[in-house]
Amino acid sequence: MQEISVATGAHMRITRPGSGTVVMCVNGGGASPRPGNWSPTIEWLVDRLAPRYPDAAFAEVRYRVRSWKMLPSCIADGAAALAAVPDADRIVMLGFSMGGAVSIACAADDRVSDLVALAPWIPEELALSQLAGDRVTIIHGSIDGVIPSIPGVRPAHSLRGADRLRAAGAQVEYRRIPGAVHGVAIRRNGRLLPLPRAAAWLRDVEQAMDRAGLSGGP
Repeated sequence: MQEISVATGAHMRITRPGSGTVVMCVNGGGASPRPGNWSPTIEWLVDRLAPRYPDAAFAEVRYRVRSWKMLPSCIADGAAALAAVPDADRIVMLGFSMGGAVSIACAADDRVSDLVALAPWIPEELALSQLAGDRVTIIHGSIDGVIPSIPGVRPAHSLRGADRLRAAGAQVEYRRIPGAVHGVAIRRNGRLLPLPRAAAWLRDVEQAMDRAGLSGGP
């Protein structure tokens, strides 16, 4: 895996640099601005997806600052990461939480053909027309945002987003995972720990990658 700094000062790490197909993975962020990090949800998924799809590169973005209140900055980081993979002729965006909004904005890059959004935040002011004709898969946990002590995005929000995306001409598939909360994994004492229903998240993401036409290994 190679780690580089992109034009904005954000960081990106990528498996198999130079691959023609890149899955660009972008993280979420809360209300309070915090230094960027490597998302445990994205990292847990990439650890399992990269061996399954050996013909694709998987890139993870670490924002300069992560916060939905600084969405334009995070979008700029995502766009800079896309610019840092000039050899890619096809890009699949994989966004978690606020990363859903970042992925949608980054779909203005003509190389983006598919978007996989996990528990996405899709603000009303976000333009969607750039996704006309693209495949979009939205996956959301059924109890996301329901437990008061756990922040998240309620499924009703992404359902509204799915309707708006369809109206914009995107080919949308919506999946709900019973019993799943906001995220796939957490990091504790340097270790990645899967959250409940992590296997279901992985299954649905793999099916979305298959739908996107990625070639799977044995």
